[in-house]
Amino acid sequence: MSDSKILLVDDDADLLRLIAIRLEAAGHIVATATSGAQALAQIAADRPQLVITDMRMPGMDGNALFAAVRADYPTLPVIILTAHGTIAEAVAATHRGVFGYLTKPYAARELLDMVTRAIEISPAAPGSGPDAEPWHANIITRNTIMADLLAQAKLVAAGDASVLLRGASGSGKEMLAQAIHQASERHERPFVAVNCGAIPENLLESELFGYVKGAFTGAATDRVGLIRAAQGGTLFLDEIGDMPLPLQVKLLRVLEEREVRPVGATRSEPGDVRVISATHRDLEEEMSAGRFRRDLYYRLNVVSLAIPDLADRRDDIPLLANHFLRLLATRYRKEINGFAPEAMELLIRASWPGNVRQLLNVVEQAVALTTGPIVTLALVQKTISELGEIVPFDEARRSFESHYLIRLLKMTGGNVTQAARLAQRNRTDFYKLLQRHSLDPALFK
Repeated sequence: MSDSKILLVDDDADLLRLIAIRLEAAGHIVATATSGAQALAQIAADRPQLVITDMRMPGMDGNALFAAVRADYPTLPVIILTAHGTIAEAVAATHRGVFGYLTKPYAARELLDMVTRAIEISPAAPGSGPDAEPWHANIITRNTIMADLLAQAKLVAAGDASVLLRGASGSGKEMLAQAIHQASERHERPFVAVNCGAIPENLLESELFGYVKGAFTGAATDRVGLIRAAQGGTLFLDEIGDMPLPLQVKLLRVLEEREVRPVGATRSEPGDVRVISATHRDLEEEMSAGRFRRDLYYRLNVVSLAIPDLADRRDDIPLLANHFLRLLATRYRKEINGFAPEAMELLIRASWPGNVRQLLNVVEQAVALTTGPIVTLALVQKTISELGEIVPFDEARRSFESHYLIRLLKMTGGNVTQAARLAQRNRTDFYKLLQRHSLDPALFK
């Protein structure tokens, strides 16, 4: 048995049933949807390893569904089936990133062979916490965008290409770099992190490249630089956009020649490192302004990964906040059981311009100041009083309701009666809430 989960999408119930039977006979687990909107809701509830969709459907057609899947789950393969295909359309679909394109009628073996190839390249959506794979166990998330990012990171880790991580300050770029290192063949060698913006410009060259005795006043002995310290491992260059232009030239030489010449040396030393760089700056804008070299940019940006802001992964906020609370309560030697519901709701709807780092800071302040077993709303209000913008109430309420309902359905295995009882709502009102958020309890059974 394959046990691979496949989502099949078609508005024709008979065809849907026929293809599902064929796929199940081949050992796959098949979920079905009759529309693009229903398919997206099912992917959010239980991510499959492959989506197979008909092209012609009312409302959201196959192309629109693929675009939506590609935007949120870029590593999830999609196969499109159509009764009106042309070679030109198939080529165009492949160029857009569609894994496969079959024109009806097609042989059952042709579809099954394509499904097998798609499953082979489809990474399983990683989780977090105690069940997470060891290489990313420190990244706390259950968010689908983050799950897809981790899937991409694992694929990248298997090679040796340079990686550029993009993301706002505090979003977790160094943690992702460490995860890539741990998933790579270099994991037994050093991981060395350098913040290019934190080291004074006049010291950065000697810190990175090292120096020989007598290279300058005060150089009393030879010193191995950070690049050589990472020999055989991974060099993480944080805030690479802050690196001065003269050093950019020297770094480019390291990447091209795999050699490092210490300051004052007459010969080079081997420099076998995998470079992962990160920035919150717009490097395209920096290049246009002449502050960043294009040749270095292309060397660093072989693979680019974008880390979402915390505001784009609000379903992770309760998970992160409670994780930080447990760690900090132990550090501060306090018995704290959790957050008051109103306090957690405020955390969920805050804007978080400082991302995960800022959330950690707020939780630490709350732990340091609390005198009881529960972190109260008043205390959270006090600690985030300087955050500034708060998302509109209606938006926060919709987001909170959706995440709350999904959590209830997951806890109860899709049992509406039990979920409604936990929410202290009658079944009729609870069903209306589920319909408002397009949530099908059957998806969680």
